[in-house]
Amino acid sequence: MFRTKADFLEEWTREKQLTLQVLESVTDEKLDQAIVEGHSSLGWLGWHLTTTIPFFASIADVANVGKPSSTVPDDAKTIVNTYKEYSQNLLEQVEHTWTDDSFTDMVDFFGSESPKGAVLRMLVSHQGHHRGQMTVLLRQAGLNVPGVYGPTIEQQS
Repeated sequence: MFRTKADFLEEWTREKQLTLQVLESVTDEKLDQAIVEGHSSLGWLGWHLTTTIPFFASIADVANVGKPSSTVPDDAKTIVNTYKEYSQNLLEQVEHTWTDDSFTDMVDFFGSESPKGAVLRMLVSHQGHHRGQMTVLLRQAGLNVPGVYGPTIEQQS
């Protein structure tokens, strides 16, 4: 759980850059890449990462982050640009409207009372989870796999 604004801002800034590295590796031609037919595709996962920012933000009472569409764009650039917008909006809204005390304010999180800082922690964890899925699909698609938490095999060569 995040307990201070500085901790969240620092981690979100770093994590959003890592997510952007993954999203920027996706090409229009590979948006439909899935592990097997019928499973989550690169496009769907990228859009899901993007649209869950305003979803989690609304639970944590962070306003003006974005109004997502449930329709997955058919171009990778739209996903990247919308992710940039929503992730930056979240950063700025928390920076300008929250105090450290805001992180312990309680909100309803799927039927349980949770501190806002725990909701934002779940958002960061959620991003990491799906980013990992995307790196597998990037490799399967023959696309660049960025070293998210360390170098990839290609980067070590």
